[in-house]
Amino acid sequence: MNMALAQRLDAQPEIGEFLRDVLEGLSEQQKTLPCKYLYDETGSRLFEQICELDDYYLTRTEATIFEENLGEMATCIGPEALIVEPGAGNCEKIQPLLEELESPSGYMPIDISPEILLTARDAIKERLPQIRVHATVGDFTQHSAWHALENNGGDRRVIFFPGSTIGNFNPEQARALLRNFSSHLEAGDGLLIGTDLVKDSVILERAYCDSEHVTEAFNKNLLVRINGELAGDFDPNLFAHRAFYHPLRQRVEMHLVSLKDQAVHIAGETIRFKEGETIHTENSHKYSLDDFHNLLTETGYIPQKHWCDGRRHYAIHYARVS
Repeated sequence: MNMALAQRLDAQPEIGEFLRDVLEGLSEQQKTLPCKYLYDETGSRLFEQICELDDYYLTRTEATIFEENLGEMATCIGPEALIVEPGAGNCEKIQPLLEELESPSGYMPIDISPEILLTARDAIKERLPQIRVHATVGDFTQHSAWHALENNGGDRRVIFFPGSTIGNFNPEQARALLRNFSSHLEAGDGLLIGTDLVKDSVILERAYCDSEHVTEAFNKNLLVRINGELAGDFDPNLFAHRAFYHPLRQRVEMHLVSLKDQAVHIAGETIRFKEGETIHTENSHKYSLDDFHNLLTETGYIPQKHWCDGRRHYAIHYARVS
C-alpha cells in the first residue's frame, strides 16, 4: 500500500472500510462490489439523471402513485409523526409528503453522501421551515447511522423507504434489513416502502441499459471512484456495462465485463481479470404483491394498504409494526 493512501486510511476510517470491501469482493470467484459504493457524489448525480430517462420507468411511475394518493398515505401515517428516510439522497421524494402530513414532529434523512444530503437538508429547511430536520451522514445498513434516532425518543416514527431500494438486497438481506428497521420502531409505528413489480423482461432490461448510456456511466463511475480514493488503475474503457433480467431469481443484475485479459492494481494489490469475467455490482429484485406482503408479515409488520399504477408495474406499501 502506498504511503499517501496509508495516511488517508488513518485520517478517514471509512476509506479503510471501502478498501476492505473492494479487495474482499474482487477476490471472490464471482467478483463483486457492494452497490452502496455506487452512490458517491458523482454517482448520486448520475442516478438523478437516470431517473429522468424515458427508459427508466420506476421513478416516473412511483411519482405518479404518490401524486394520486398522497392524501390517503398521510391519513395512514397520521399526525405528529417523525419521518425517517434511510438512503435519502436529494430528499426530493419526501417533500410533497411532508407538506401533506398533519403536524409532523420532524424529518430525519440518513445518507452516505454528505454533499448531497446537506444540500438537500438546506433546501428542505428553506421550503418547509416549520419542520425540524435532523440530517445524519452514514450508511443506514450500519448501526452507527441510527444513533441520532436512538437519542430522539418519544415520537411516533414512520420509516420512508421509496425508490424500490429494497430490491438491491437479496431475499435474506431484505429480511435482515426490514427486521433492522423494525428494531428502531415501536408497535404501531409505520413503514412506507416502494417495490418494483415483476413484469416483462424487455421493459426491465431497457430500464437498466438505457439508450443514452447514463447507466453505463453510473456503473463505471465505481471504477473511477476506486482509482481516485484507493490508488487504483482501472481503465473504464476496458470494461463493458451489462444488465439483464434473471427470471428464476426475479432480479435484474448489473455487471462490468472485462474486455480482455488484464491486471488491475488497487492500493498495491494486483487483481487479475480474464476476458469476459465480470464484476457483479448491483441487483434489483422484483416482487409480486403477495410475495412482498408475505415478506412484511415474516419480518414483524402488518400490511395495511398498497397503491399501484394502472399497469401494475410498481407498488407502494404502508405497514405497521406488529
